[in-house]
Amino acid sequence: MKKPIPTFNTDQEAETFVATADLTDYDLSGGQMVRFELRPKDKSINLRLPESLLNEVRHHAERAGMPYQRFIRMALEQAVAPAKP
Repeated sequence: MKKPIPTFNTDQEAETFVATADLTDYDLSGGQMVRFELRPKDKSINLRLPESLLNEVRHHAERAGMPYQRFIRMALEQAVAPAKP
């Protein structure tokens, strides 16, 4: 029986695990596709938000282990992605 993948709180924890663990010992069946940000960002926007909303976004981004601007960009990408049947 294979070991479950541990839960990580940050990208750094995940990177350290992948760099040091023998992944053949772990159950990878629950994995999901991840999109890496390789393209440069060539446009910038200025957006006014209530402070409470920005604080919530930052909190959720921190829990996800990523910068809040990347978290916002991913939320926007999900909002405009075509619906899957």
